[in-house]
Amino acid sequence: MRVLPLILSFASALTLASPLIAFLREGGHVRTNYRGASLPCPLGLLIPAAALVALVPLGLLAGLFDSDSLGIAGMYFILPVAALGIADDAYAGPSRGLRGHGRAALRGSFSTGALKAVGTLGIALAWSALTQPDAGRFLLVAAVLVLATNLFNLFDLRPGRSVKGLVLLGIGLTLGSLDIDPLLDIGLWLGPALVVGALDLREQGMLGDTGSNVIGAVAGVWLVLTLSSVLALAIAAAVLAAITIYGELRSINTLVERAPGLRHLDSLGRVHRV
Repeated sequence: MRVLPLILSFASALTLASPLIAFLREGGHVRTNYRGASLPCPLGLLIPAAALVALVPLGLLAGLFDSDSLGIAGMYFILPVAALGIADDAYAGPSRGLRGHGRAALRGSFSTGALKAVGTLGIALAWSALTQPDAGRFLLVAAVLVLATNLFNLFDLRPGRSVKGLVLLGIGLTLGSLDIDPLLDIGLWLGPALVVGALDLREQGMLGDTGSNVIGAVAGVWLVLTLSSVLALAIAAAVLAAITIYGELRSINTLVERAPGLRHLDSLGRVHRV
């Protein structure tokens, strides 16, 4: 059953959600959101945690019944990105954004954000080198992975925005390609991402860099699995780069809040905690 990774990871996330939220709050792992509410963070830790728990029954089934339907596409990119996000959430300094991290690195300061940026590039290049058949796709795939990971981090300024972006991207890719296989291939990550998105919308916690980076990594892998031609990958990379540059120089948040349609979609389902 190709849908089993999605089902099991979704169930694992539902089971782990309350204990993780309590663990973060009791340990003092909280962060103030845009409204000034103090929320457990990083809630995004639920995504890799639930995926790894779901791998136990999936691995047993795959080994015992010779099944290759684990739904673990991109695991060797997504898990290291999650680890870099956890490090950034735990030890981040005052630097923010690519420019801020770059300035900190040039001053000789150690920056977890700079480590995350360089590390993500290295992981993307390594994964692409192992999975892509030619040099053209190798470079474009690495670019799409890095840009998507960073862009979804820029999106994460309001509850639910990153996961909504992933869902909209997935709908577009699935309808555009008329192919459900890529969705099933990332089922192990998509199940927990949906649970985290619902909790994020209800302000049960904050994604943190752990969550937004993993969601971006999943988006990047989804793009790579769906877009078969070099031209399509090049267009995707160009669009991601353009939005990233805009987000770094201007404000994606301001753009969303000034556009009525985007503002309505962005606020849809959002629940403020008292």
